[in-house]
Amino acid sequence: MLYYAVKILLSATILVAISELAKRNSGLAALLASLPLTSLLAFIWMQLEGAQPPAIAELSLQIFWLVLPSLALFVVLAWLLRNGLGFWPALGLAALVTVGAYQLMLLALRRFGVAV
Repeated sequence: MLYYAVKILLSATILVAISELAKRNSGLAALLASLPLTSLLAFIWMQLEGAQPPAIAELSLQIFWLVLPSLALFVVLAWLLRNGLGFWPALGLAALVTVGAYQLMLLALRRFGVAV
């Protein structure tokens, strides 16, 4: 139980730190947010929990392929906000576009025999 509490606290602390930093320095916050902290934490938790290297390697490759469609969110959100759409509608539309990008990526990966 304590182990899960530590995992949750550490993960939440990183997210809060990035959002607070963004109030003062958006560039540094963006740099920290762009780091694969979630992935690094997942790899560390897997290692500590006894996962075998092939399982960690598989997760690493799957993350690589699925990061690509996630980039659509950032581009679409920025474009919509800069073109006058309100935050919530822009976020919703950007999320929908991202879901579509994920669906297209999954179809493409299956077509080329990449397991995700």
